[in-house]
Amino acid sequence: MSAEDSALTEERGSKGGGIDLPWWSIAFPILAIIAVPLGLAKMGTIGVVVAAIVLIGSVLAAVHHAEVVAHRVGEPFGTLVLAVAVTVIEVSLIVSLMMSEAGDASALARDTVFAAIMIILNGIVGICLLAGGVQFREQRFSLRGVSAALNVLVAMAVLTLVLPNYVDSAPGPTYAPSQLVFVAVVSLILYGTFVLVQTVRHRSYFLPEGDAEEEHVEPPAMRTVWTAFGILLIALCGVVLLAKGLAATVEKAVLEAGLPLAMVGVVIAGVVLAPESLAAYRAARRNRLQTSLNLALGSALATIGLTIPSVAVVSLLLGLPLALGIGVKSLTLLVLSLFSITLSLGTGRTTILGGVVHLVIFAVYLFVTVVP
Repeated sequence: MSAEDSALTEERGSKGGGIDLPWWSIAFPILAIIAVPLGLAKMGTIGVVVAAIVLIGSVLAAVHHAEVVAHRVGEPFGTLVLAVAVTVIEVSLIVSLMMSEAGDASALARDTVFAAIMIILNGIVGICLLAGGVQFREQRFSLRGVSAALNVLVAMAVLTLVLPNYVDSAPGPTYAPSQLVFVAVVSLILYGTFVLVQTVRHRSYFLPEGDAEEEHVEPPAMRTVWTAFGILLIALCGVVLLAKGLAATVEKAVLEAGLPLAMVGVVIAGVVLAPESLAAYRAARRNRLQTSLNLALGSALATIGLTIPSVAVVSLLLGLPLALGIGVKSLTLLVLSLFSITLSLGTGRTTILGGVVHLVIFAVYLFVTVVP
């Protein structure tokens, strides 16, 4: 995901056309730090609800401040700043739940990554294609950039979510420690190479048509950047600590409601992907489908390329069980999603038909997750 294609290009500051910091992006991180010593997560239902709202607000604030910093430092480092911030949030949520004792969360990382892929390929892409098709009938994008992203996505998805089911060195849908380290390194190499191609060597593949005429927000002042960076650190600390306090409560609530634990992964992925989803939808409504696809597919690649290696390291260091291989039902949906998006994005032009198909697949995924 390119920082230049983020939602920051839609916001203007009050002075000099720069980027301003909205009040909520400052308030929520501060509230998160205050909420931790107060123990809101242990104050009954009302406390849990308030803590959850503060957690979600802090996640959105952290992503916003990461985008501000990324916009200033430029590419390729801007992409890495944003990706690392999102990865810290996602990994902290996953590990906090894995360490809780409310249920078996060994497959939580797998469920979260798989949920992110399904949300992106079918939910985000589907709504973008539908919204753009309704308003503009047909939209165009650079086929070279999308093909490159899908090529990397297919490789990483199979190596992390499918291959663990068929190795002999470890029982069940898991990798042996040496295999886990190897796949983590391979995922980092694939993601790093993609970022290099997207932001440096073949940047033109990922630019919308007529990008030279696109009006961009001026880079923020250094004072704003340092303020955003400081609040970003506060927000990340608040997210990590609040997630730890809410972990057991969330798992217990899901299990008591009779829902599968995989729903927790859907919730985590949905919260983390919310800012990118909104930015992608807005870009599609402005007839900037290339920007939408950059955001969506870039988020999917970062989810696998950074989250899986991070969770793998934590799993090995703390001795936490980590199941990665998906079941037959999920494998069927993954193959269907990858095959469908290849057809939908295979011509460089899209209509509402592709959007409807992907949204239907997404609805099926949600339904069979709730009713397995």
